[in-house]
Amino acid sequence: MKSGFKFLKHTFSVFAIGAVAVQGANAETLRLLTWGGYAPDDVVEMFKAETGHTVEVTKSNNEEMIAKLRATRGGGFDLAQPSQDRILGPQLEFGIYKPIDISRIDQGQFIQSMLSATMANTTVEGRVYGVPHVWGTSGLVMDTAAAGDIVKDYTDLCDPAVAGKVSYRLKRPTLIGFAFAMGMDPFAAYSDEAAYKDIMDKVESKLIDCKPNVKTYWGGGDELMGLVRSGEVVASMAWDTGGWKLNADNPNITFVAPTSGALGWIDTFVLPAKGRADDAAYDWINFVMRPEIAAKITAAAGNFTASSGADAFAEESLKARYQASFPAVAIDNIKWYPPVPGGLEAIEGAVLDRVKAAQ
Repeated sequence: MKSGFKFLKHTFSVFAIGAVAVQGANAETLRLLTWGGYAPDDVVEMFKAETGHTVEVTKSNNEEMIAKLRATRGGGFDLAQPSQDRILGPQLEFGIYKPIDISRIDQGQFIQSMLSATMANTTVEGRVYGVPHVWGTSGLVMDTAAAGDIVKDYTDLCDPAVAGKVSYRLKRPTLIGFAFAMGMDPFAAYSDEAAYKDIMDKVESKLIDCKPNVKTYWGGGDELMGLVRSGEVVASMAWDTGGWKLNADNPNITFVAPTSGALGWIDTFVLPAKGRADDAAYDWINFVMRPEIAAKITAAAGNFTASSGADAFAEESLKARYQASFPAVAIDNIKWYPPVPGGLEAIEGAVLDRVKAAQ
C-alpha cells in the first residue's frame, strides 16, 4: 500500500509540475489602460495566481486613453477601457482598435441588455469593438417621504406640488432625460439634425415653463447633497451613487430610476489595434466578469459592473440600495448614451443658454 501511495504521490507531483510549466509557457504580461479602481491589487494577484499572467496597470481617463492610443496608432497596451461613446468615432478616424472575437467572451456572465446595447453602440462596419464593464446612471434623487408619491419621472419635477423644491443641472443629461419623459427618443434622432432640433425646441419650452419650480440649478455634487440633506430640495436629477451616499445618512433619501428610464454610461473593454497579448486580455475580461470578482471591483470603484448576479456579492447595505433602485425592469430600461454626432452639441448649448436667460 505504501509503495502504491508513493507512486500516486509521485505521479501527482509530476502532473502538477507539468501543469505549472504549461501555465508558465502560456503566461503573458497584460498591459491594461484603465480607470482608478477597475483593477484593484487583490484582483490582479488572484488573476496572476490562477492564470500565470501578470498585469501592468496604467490609470487614465477617456481623453488620455484616446490620446495615448492615437499617438501610437493603437500600440503600447493590450486592453483599454474607454467609455462606449469613445469607440466608434476614434475607430473611424484613427483606427486605434481591433475587433473583439465575441466567441472568446463568456457572454453568459453579462447582464444581457447591457451587453446587447454596448455591442450595438460599438459596432463599426459590422464588427464589434467593445463589451461593457463598469456602468452608472443619472436619474432621480429624492426624499421619498416628501416627493415619492409625486415624482416618478423627470417631467414630474415640474409638478406644482414640489414647486421651489427641485433641482437639476443645465447640462445635456437634463435635455435628454426630459425628452424621453416627454415621449420622444432623442437618441433615435441623432442621425437627423433637423429632427433633433425639433425635439430640443420642445424640451426648451418645457424647461422654461418649469423654471418657477427650480430652487437652483446645481453645479456640483457637494452642493446638491447639501440642498437635499437640508430639505431645501426634495427631488432632483442626479447620479445613482450620490443618492446611495445620501441614503446612508437618511433612509428616506435615495436614487430612483425614472419610469422613462435612467440615463446610463458604460466603460468598456476594447482591444488596442497593436496589442500583443490577446490571450491575457480575453482571460482578464472573463475573470473580472465573474460575479464574485466583479463585486470586488464594485467595492474599489464605487460603481457596479455589467456582471450578472454580482450584486449578490456586494456589501450588504450597498446591495440593498442597488436592488431597491434597480429591479430588473429598470435595468433593461436604461437609456445608454451613444456617441454624439457633430453639430448636436451646438444645438444643445443654444437651448441651455436660452433656458438660463429666460425670465
